[in-house]
Amino acid sequence: MLAKVLSCAVIGLDGVLVAVEVDVLSGLPAFSVVGLGDAAVHESRERVRSAVRNSGMSFPMRRITANLAPADLRKAGPAYDLPIALGLLIATDQLVADVSDAVFIGELGLDGTLRHTDGMLPMAAVARSHGISTIYVPAEDAAEAALIEGLRIFPVRSLRELIAHLSGERPLRPYTGSTGFTPAPPGGTVDFADVRGQEHVKRALEVAAAGGHNILMSGPPGAGKTMLARALHSILPPLSFAEALEVTKIYSVAGQLPRDTPLIRERPFCAPHHTVSTAGLVGGGSRVRPGMISLAHRGILFLDELPEFGNRLEVLRQPLEDRIVTLSRAHGSITYPAAFMLVAAQNPCPCGWHGDPERTCTCTPALVSRYQRRVSGPLLDRIDIHVEAPRVKYDKLSSLAPGEPSSVVRERVIAARQRQIERLNGHPRCRSNADLGPAEIRTFCALDQAGQSLLKSAVQRLNLSARSYHRILRLARTIADLNGAEQIAAVHVAEAIQYRPRQVE
Repeated sequence: MLAKVLSCAVIGLDGVLVAVEVDVLSGLPAFSVVGLGDAAVHESRERVRSAVRNSGMSFPMRRITANLAPADLRKAGPAYDLPIALGLLIATDQLVADVSDAVFIGELGLDGTLRHTDGMLPMAAVARSHGISTIYVPAEDAAEAALIEGLRIFPVRSLRELIAHLSGERPLRPYTGSTGFTPAPPGGTVDFADVRGQEHVKRALEVAAAGGHNILMSGPPGAGKTMLARALHSILPPLSFAEALEVTKIYSVAGQLPRDTPLIRERPFCAPHHTVSTAGLVGGGSRVRPGMISLAHRGILFLDELPEFGNRLEVLRQPLEDRIVTLSRAHGSITYPAAFMLVAAQNPCPCGWHGDPERTCTCTPALVSRYQRRVSGPLLDRIDIHVEAPRVKYDKLSSLAPGEPSSVVRERVIAARQRQIERLNGHPRCRSNADLGPAEIRTFCALDQAGQSLLKSAVQRLNLSARSYHRILRLARTIADLNGAEQIAAVHVAEAIQYRPRQVE
């Protein structure tokens, strides 16, 4: 007899419906799973066999074929255990149930219990998009699936419990937990008030947060660059519900969604070590997963000791421009979102004291030049703000006067972002000034005569590229938003120009 049960696969960040067809025929005992599955899919045979027997049901000693359709779509992971087991029971008449309008997802333990499955959010979303109203998921994943409105979510703890529900013996109750959204309180482990000195760097970080701009801090060891980067997290605006769903979907597929919350409510802060692999940074691997730049989506990607990353930095060029990363493999291409703020820090040389007025640099000029050239000019040109973070003097460090707290700075940042949201209404591709394209720049970044004259002089004297020209206009727009000005003035252009490096290697 043939049975058909619906399940889901995840390709990139998108769910795809999969029909699990189970056919039980007479003949020598055999159990095969076809449909382009990986090792975890083929190992489901042993998990299903033990789960069925330990759930009080009979495993048939016949020829069993489970097909995962469409057959040309690669399947990965153990999410098909439950539908295969269910199809087997229906095909052998051990269970009589209509499952045509429901999706079943879950990994089975050998005792029949259901375990957590990655990618539940996109799988629930695709079920809803196909008009399916009911979905059965592991109990610990019910809250995540319930983020998709319009679905009846049945939390299942074991195969035995599901059999009792479908046979009418002990019906399960649909999940009724709250799915309301409230933004998380400000993140970050460092408050701006705790940072002594570096007022111009804190101003640059405020501008970066207000417009979503990339920033590079350069300075000697111990100047507070890492501390400042972590303080930046505390002044970012809260996530909207739509942004929170985007981030949650990425973490769900990557298997890094926290168990204590189904929805990520705080902007990510990702700080990979400089020994990270290219696949770890941009994504990939034998089973393609999101990399750090996608895990930092709508948040901060902090690269400390930037030159130490070497040639791996070149893979950031396309994501910094397009806000996505495309991974091409022999079996197809997968696109992940990568709309992150790049926050980087570097020393001026290997020893860290090049140009310091009080400590002598021990590096040769050739070594300093070679070190600085580790970060290419095209990548530096994609960073909006370049700022020096010099050593902090004793009188600043010992001062008891409190600095401006992050809560006050954050209010200014939120106000500036709100102006951008109102201005960019009708431009869905743009969420902040950092996203402005050439057409939007022409519309929203008009300069007065004084600003045009100043920018023209800067382009000629600093030999700026077309990309740098547009980035200055975006920065000037953000600075004007922070000051509550509708028109970009020359003073805003002047501050934006000072954030450009004097020379691009």
